[in-house]
Amino acid sequence: MGDKHRIRFEPVGIEIEADEEETVLDAAFRQGVMLMHGCKEGQCSSCKSFLLDGDQQMERYSTFALADYESEEGYVLLCRVHAFGDLNVELINYDEEMLLSGIPPREAGATVVEVVPVTRDIVRLTLDLDPDAELPYRTGQYVDIEVPGTGQWRSFSMAGLPGEGPGGRLEFLIKRYPGGMFSGLLGGGEGALEPGHRLTVKGPYGTCVLREAPDRDLLLLAGGAGMAPILAQLRALAAARSTRRVRFYYGARTAADLFALEEIAELGSRLADFAFTAALSEPETADGPYARGLITDVLAEQEGDLSRCDAYLCGPPGMCDAAGAVLTAKGVPEERVFLDRFTTSAAP
Repeated sequence: MGDKHRIRFEPVGIEIEADEEETVLDAAFRQGVMLMHGCKEGQCSSCKSFLLDGDQQMERYSTFALADYESEEGYVLLCRVHAFGDLNVELINYDEEMLLSGIPPREAGATVVEVVPVTRDIVRLTLDLDPDAELPYRTGQYVDIEVPGTGQWRSFSMAGLPGEGPGGRLEFLIKRYPGGMFSGLLGGGEGALEPGHRLTVKGPYGTCVLREAPDRDLLLLAGGAGMAPILAQLRALAAARSTRRVRFYYGARTAADLFALEEIAELGSRLADFAFTAALSEPETADGPYARGLITDVLAEQEGDLSRCDAYLCGPPGMCDAAGAVLTAKGVPEERVFLDRFTTSAAP
């Protein structure tokens, strides 16, 4: 281990200690401080902050996340920064409700229970944690799963609720990408994951956690495998018999790419005010009673003023960016649009 230094976050006045060999973001996780973050790999800009003073070095990162001129001005990515002296950091994006409610991440062993296709390219992966393992998390969060034999990790959101199933069961909905470092192991064939295989998981991470705001409406938006954390939110709302107005929009290419429709309908029946809209971007002939077009366009057409809304999003980056623009244009404050941005390891 290296020398340790003090990190102070403004304007919230929170201080942590960071070792030179860990990133500032990891140091915050370790001490239960939940900073805004997404990919944790220097590619998404969610943890971008401003360095007020101090000596630091950054690991490699994408200039899409932090442009050269921003770095020259003093902006940093907390998932890439190592402190080599005391640092004063100004947080650009933060959620005071979440800051001190973090669960320190931990590693746990797990066994594959099932790998089941739910569409042509989305798979349900179910894991059981080891009996002596504990991995508490909040609905909407994600974990990293180690890619067997590589030392690399990939991030996936839980679709189930905390504490479900025997021995701590974790459920994931994962899109298979050709060449995907982890998702490529879910398609069968040589080297594919099968029941009984062992994996290591680490977490929890993520800030896409349902906020306590009974006076505000809820808008849930997902595309593809982004269904996972949004379905978890819906399951939690149904279990609590929520009285909030809930609108769930889901985007897919064709009707063959839709899934969990019966469960969504059943969950919605337990809510006081719920409506679900599925939109198909590449509809085929007689593709069912679904909306046509991009889910963000359908959202824009069907919703009016959303200033009383909290919005939770998960899906492809393009969808999330487009949805963010629609939501803010309809009155949702940026600080009430919650999402975790992920990257893929698949070759372009």
